[in-house]
Amino acid sequence: MSLSVMLPMSAFALAASISPGPVNLMCLSSGTRYPLPKGLIFVSGATLGFVALFIAVGLGLYSLLTLVPGLEMALRWAGVAFLLYLSVRLFRDDGRLPEDDAQRAPGFMAGALMQWLNPKAWLASASGIGAYTGGDIRLMWLFALLYLPICWLSLGSWVYAGAFLRRHVHRPGLLATINRILAVMLAASCVYLLLE
Repeated sequence: MSLSVMLPMSAFALAASISPGPVNLMCLSSGTRYPLPKGLIFVSGATLGFVALFIAVGLGLYSLLTLVPGLEMALRWAGVAFLLYLSVRLFRDDGRLPEDDAQRAPGFMAGALMQWLNPKAWLASASGIGAYTGGDIRLMWLFALLYLPICWLSLGSWVYAGAFLRRHVHRPGLLATINRILAVMLAASCVYLLLE
């Protein structure tokens, strides 16, 4: 495949992966709250979850959703409910960073599940596949392979940004304020997802 195909796909993958959204906000929060390796486990789950969703959409899952009445709306509401649950948990966080709190960090499966319940991920998959593959299954697989490192690095950068904040902000009150701002942004993203 030529660079004229790969570069636009990579640019799309980067824009979709690094732009603020529910998963990115959770990555930032994870970086502020938990040890870096825990955040990167979440990133790995979210990346592989997204790539699996991308491939499933490319193989026709999105078309199936449009055939079953109410299924797309049910998925959207389930995603919003899950994101609101996460935003409430984040809002209630007091900003303290006890060492034994690491086991409560969102893990691999939470990252993967979050992508499948994230309407932004569904839209990015459907629009990217529609715009760049033209129904060619080889292009879809190439796109998925490009997405894998780009998505991981993009989400990982949000975890590192959170870890930077954690390292330089040692006051629990300030971290609690940051968490509440992130929680409000996460809840606001739910409203945006419902209006799309």
